[in-house]
Amino acid sequence: MSEPPILREETFDLVIAGTGAAGMAAALRAKLNGAEVALLEKAETVGGTTAISGGVVWAPGNAHAKAAGVEEDLDALLGYMQRSSQGRGDEALHRVYASELPRVIQFVEDALGFAFEPLLDYPDYQPELPGGRAGGRSLDNPLYDTTRLGEDRPLLRRNLVNGGAPITIGEAMRWRVFSNPFGLPYKEVAARAKAGIVHGGAALVGRFLEALLAQGLRPRTRHAAERLVVEDGRVVGLVASTPEGRVLFRATKGVVLACGGFEWNASLRARFLPIELTHPLSPPHNTGDALRMAQSVRADLTCMNEAWWTPAVVVPGETIDGAPLHRGEFSVRCLPHAIIVNARGRRFTNEARNYNDMTKPFFDQDSSRHEPRNVPAFLVVDQQYMERYVLVTAVKGRPLPDYVLEGATLRELAEKAGIDAAGLEAEVARWNAYCKTGVDPDFERGTSAFDRFYGDPTAPVHPNFGSIEKGPFYAVPIHPGAMGTKGGPRVDAHARVISIEGEPIEGLYAAGNAQGSIFGAGYPGAGATIGQALLFGTLAAEHATR
Repeated sequence: MSEPPILREETFDLVIAGTGAAGMAAALRAKLNGAEVALLEKAETVGGTTAISGGVVWAPGNAHAKAAGVEEDLDALLGYMQRSSQGRGDEALHRVYASELPRVIQFVEDALGFAFEPLLDYPDYQPELPGGRAGGRSLDNPLYDTTRLGEDRPLLRRNLVNGGAPITIGEAMRWRVFSNPFGLPYKEVAARAKAGIVHGGAALVGRFLEALLAQGLRPRTRHAAERLVVEDGRVVGLVASTPEGRVLFRATKGVVLACGGFEWNASLRARFLPIELTHPLSPPHNTGDALRMAQSVRADLTCMNEAWWTPAVVVPGETIDGAPLHRGEFSVRCLPHAIIVNARGRRFTNEARNYNDMTKPFFDQDSSRHEPRNVPAFLVVDQQYMERYVLVTAVKGRPLPDYVLEGATLRELAEKAGIDAAGLEAEVARWNAYCKTGVDPDFERGTSAFDRFYGDPTAPVHPNFGSIEKGPFYAVPIHPGAMGTKGGPRVDAHARVISIEGEPIEGLYAAGNAQGSIFGAGYPGAGATIGQALLFGTLAAEHATR
């Protein structure tokens, strides 16, 4: 079957597919280097997964941390990166990350005219491992005023979960957003939202968009990259589907794939991931376009069975770009009076551990039944929790949402949820005994500085411990989700895609979740996703245009 015809050809120095942190960084670096750039975006808005993220950047050795007295030992840092990657990371690119990202952070700040804010008390995700830190490596985005975009404000993707509450990570820490949800300055936050203020990843993308528009570079939305064009062994452009038809974008210096992972492609998920991923958290346009194009030119692949795993919950009726919206669950599970159980009523993970690691026990298989042992799973809390905190969207004093199950007793709750009642009763009794000492011999909940970071420092025994004994009792289904997949083409220190023969594919680069992650099975700290994206997007543009 023949392809639809090419409507026209356009020629640029660099053609970039994707407008998350990777694509934006590549576009701005190339534009400032004097290159003519085409920046393509599949969706109607720009920002991709970055725009709906917390916007934190994991940047060891950054200038702000150094100014605050945080010094890095390179060997210790590299050892931590490899250990947290479970020995499956790219050691050579870890060294590039450690040495080059501080420079890239400085470039981003200078080019966008702002300064990141150091999070000196935000722990690495495995701070107790050798080389891990209890703070100082992650950077936060200050708030951004979208009115600076003028009539282009609608171009910016918004965070649908907490976009109406523009709060920096630093403020969230000071105000104890999760453990003190009723003590926030809501009037101030609401006034910010009404004035067009955004936070997190949307703030970072907004600044990039403003800078690109000032340079005369307008992202082309609803332009979906379809296939690469190769001539004489070199990638010389790509064909994109546009509202007008198919257009060939020629690239004299290179093509950068920065259009996300494959978490919304059911076929690719089933082929590569170790568990059925039914609840991706990203925008639904991440369907593996970069992976498919890289495969077409014999790219070497890595990390294909990995993702940035995250537990997910669903509020029925919520959508994103016409697809179901899945919320990452970052706080409920860490607080007192809350546990996660499987259908047998048994806990199976350290609920308070970082979201990537605490999701992996969902992979456990029951070899006798040939099915996942821990799917389905449920967040279980009691009335003590409801009086102190917020359960996703359930707030005391308001009608209970339909998706939250309620039972006067644990047995009644178990029957409604399909949980083994005797198993749940026994497990809650076991948990309540642990809450008297604040020690969890089963999963070591609360032993890590990261566990305690999301807990309640005012809890009487321990920030992560509180009994489940006061009815009524509540449950919410919780699913294995992911913010994005990690699998993709292997790249070198210049973000060049490597072929299965081990040589760079001329004219082709990849960055962000479109590249194979350098972190293997691990997740070293908050913002490693965006750190990788900013770094390799910038390196790609520098190599292509120098």
